[in-house]
Amino acid sequence: MPTNILMPALSPTMEKGKLAKWLKKEGDSVKSGDILAEIETDKATMEVEAVDEGTVGKILVAEGTDEVAVNTPIAVLLGEGESASDIKAPAAAAPKPAAAPAPKAEPAKAEAPAPAKAEAPKPQAAPATAPAGKANGHGGGRVFASPLARRIAKEKGIDLGALQGSGPHGRIVLKDVETAKPGAKAPAAAPGVAAPMADDAIAKLYEPGSYEVVPHDGMRKIIAQRLLQAKQTIPHFYLSISCDLENLLAVRERLNAHAPRDKEKNPVWKLSVNDFIIKALALSLQRVPDANATWTDGGMLKHKHSDVGVAVAVEGGLFTPVIRKAETKTLSAISLEMKDLATRARKRRLAPQEYQGGTTAVSNLGMYGIENFAAVINPPHATILAVGAGEKKAVVVDDKIEIRTQMACTLSVDHRAVDGALGAQLLQAFKAFIEEPALMMA
Repeated sequence: MPTNILMPALSPTMEKGKLAKWLKKEGDSVKSGDILAEIETDKATMEVEAVDEGTVGKILVAEGTDEVAVNTPIAVLLGEGESASDIKAPAAAAPKPAAAPAPKAEPAKAEAPAPAKAEAPKPQAAPATAPAGKANGHGGGRVFASPLARRIAKEKGIDLGALQGSGPHGRIVLKDVETAKPGAKAPAAAPGVAAPMADDAIAKLYEPGSYEVVPHDGMRKIIAQRLLQAKQTIPHFYLSISCDLENLLAVRERLNAHAPRDKEKNPVWKLSVNDFIIKALALSLQRVPDANATWTDGGMLKHKHSDVGVAVAVEGGLFTPVIRKAETKTLSAISLEMKDLATRARKRRLAPQEYQGGTTAVSNLGMYGIENFAAVINPPHATILAVGAGEKKAVVVDDKIEIRTQMACTLSVDHRAVDGALGAQLLQAFKAFIEEPALMMA
């Protein structure tokens, strides 16, 4: 029977996307590996590969369509001996992505799972436990408790909705009931965050015709959501330090002078100050491993490797591609990888796994002449290093005033995961690597 081609999920959190362009039209023959369409999300443009051979029998979603839900049928593929008369109305989409043609980031090509057939999806079972922050029935929701806790609470006349569970995902367990007082009432709801000004209220502050409304694209919406989440849920504090760059600049110049050459006599790589910063931060997290952490309500994630995200400005927003296991890579390898990631980021051609995750991040505005700034932590990271411009300044060295190149750095820290002294140790380690770059090669 005809096979539905479904809207793929380009990342675990993707719910909708834009069908930007069809590269096949109705009646076209398709072979496994052929590119069918381009899909846009807030972050990237990806390609959908065909898995099976056949003919495009019907296109269900026109190109340029926004807000196409994941797992929605977007086209029908006819097999050998099938015709358009065999096409039936597509089944409703499942709430979560089923097997579908795999998205693919240019230029890599990967095998994809077979597309799901046009069958009605089975309903998914409800979770056995409450999600974090939504258990215990506060606000009229369902109460999640163990059977024993329910029985003892009934015997003691305790309202389970008044208790805060200490079990997994906020589940109420026997200990919570035993320590509760009979007749306890549910706590009053905490005051909510003040609502922002309404759009029309803001617009009334300006003269009609003195502005134009530019709708937000997907990237800007996601950036706004994540920054709001970061500032509302992560208790930031900031540590600043000044690093001397004289040794680093001298080492960088010597290494670049000895870079291997290609057939056209051009250097194969050219190290930037940012490459040294990435490597130094990665090694610092290895030297101060307790700072290489991520906060979760259930426990601290202590990372074994230093996966360093690097903010890259693109039109309309930014990406943070990640250098994985940066502590294990040479400066030249980091330089080449970063150049490739930044180039593809500006074209919105990164795969989700190339910009998701990471254990920390670097935001460098030194090339814009910014002396000092503090960055907003990118969840789920616990730190982000803001780097300013290297500037010639008068400093005291061995009781003498000298003119030396100084670089101001500010570490933004999630106080839940990293305390002040620990953050200070991390910055001290970073400063040591920057001021004596030979340590990075030891």
